Amino acid sequence: MAALLERLAAEPQLAGLFLDFDGVLAPIVARPEDAYAPEETRNELARLVHRYALVAVVSGRASDDVRERVDVPGVVVVGSHGLELHPAAETWRGAIEAFAETVDWPDTEHKTLTVVFHFRTATDERAARETLEDVARRAEDAGLRASFGRKVLEVLPPLDANKGTAVRQLLAENGLRRALVAGDDTTDLDAFHALDGLDLAVRVAVASDESPPKLRDAADVVVGSTDELLALLRRL
Repeated sequence: MAALLERLAAEPQLAGLFLDFDGVLAPIVARPEDAYAPEETRNELARLVHRYALVAVVSGRASDDVRERVDVPGVVVVGSHGLELHPAAETWRGAIEAFAETVDWPDTEHKTLTVVFHFRTATDERAARETLEDVARRAEDAGLRASFGRKVLEVLPPLDANKGTAVRQLLAENGLRRALVAGDDTTDLDAFHALDGLDLAVRVAVASDESPPKLRDAADVVVGSTDELLALLRRL
């Protein structure tokens, strides 16, 4: 780990940093609306913006929501798992909302281009998961995509857009061949894979009991919490 981080930090002007928000910059909380990047993390991002060619937050949240919760000038934000960069994403907004109206679920989060059904606070988590598996099947039958993450089911447009396509686009636009990606969930695997073939790639898993095993397997570095991720950023 130390050698990879030292190589990245030695020439920051040649590298980009790509960070998830929930579970990476901000601790996971019971209510998504209560999640914010801590002050010490925001201070670190402000320092990194002046060192690295690019500092970006690539999140499942809408970009406006992330900007408010990060609140660091110079940080590039891409929301909705990269869908915001896809020209056809807006055309699916109505279909996503129409499907959401067919689902009777107590903890539903309407994002800009996706809808999320949370079950973190469910009394019977197993039963909640089984119910949402049926919702996922119905979404796919309706021509949409459905993806389970950390105590959530998210329904998305069926487009070739994800965190990986967003990372690749930003790398290409900035002419970068070195990068670090940090994530904590299944959707971050796409961002990990986007670094394949770079001159220098650092994939950081912020792993917990809820994180998919594949995330650890694909990572170059594993940390156990947002605090440990902050300590890693301080080395950059």
